Amino acid sequence: MTDTEVTDVTDVADAGRVTPTGPPAWAWTTVATRVGPLGLAATEKGLLCVAFHADAATAAGTVARLTRRLGSGPLPPPPPPCAAHEVLATATAELTAYFDGRLRTFSVPLDWSLTSGFNRRVLRELAAHVPYGTLASYQDLADRVGELGAARAVGVAMGSNPLPVVVPCHRVIESNGGLGGFGPGLETKRDLLALEGVLPEPLF
Repeated sequence: MTDTEVTDVTDVADAGRVTPTGPPAWAWTTVATRVGPLGLAATEKGLLCVAFHADAATAAGTVARLTRRLGSGPLPPPPPPCAAHEVLATATAELTAYFDGRLRTFSVPLDWSLTSGFNRRVLRELAAHVPYGTLASYQDLADRVGELGAARAVGVAMGSNPLPVVVPCHRVIESNGGLGGFGPGLETKRDLLALEGVLPEPLF
């Protein structure tokens, strides 16, 4: 199978774009995975948010926060067809394939609007240059974006990542080989790294 590459269409599209008036149209869904349900939010620009442990209560809280942030609630399921729902369909198919071991690199477009500045720079570097089955340290990522003393700030950026799994903050560890932190829990981080062959699968 030929892997596709992470694609970010916002760089070119945002250049010279007139910012639209009114809140963006967005959509929400959940997908079952080996690490529990993931909540997915998308706009017509791309995948906006991935939320772990998206049971009914957590999903409702995430949708409420996004509604406040974006200024509008999610679109109802289609019909009619909607670009945001098309992004969700692509993300769902790719995440299902990833967790089944059939996909190593995501091609779903990404909407980076929930992050900015240093955090966005680090996350984009991570998405583009730390592929499936590899690891990078917090310090390594700091070096890559030209901020040599910013390992701790990279850790903060990983903790605020709105697009985990697709933007793979689980691949970032401490310089001494320790797993470091992970908001959804270290067990989930170990499971993702085991899926990618970096760690052995748990015995039970």
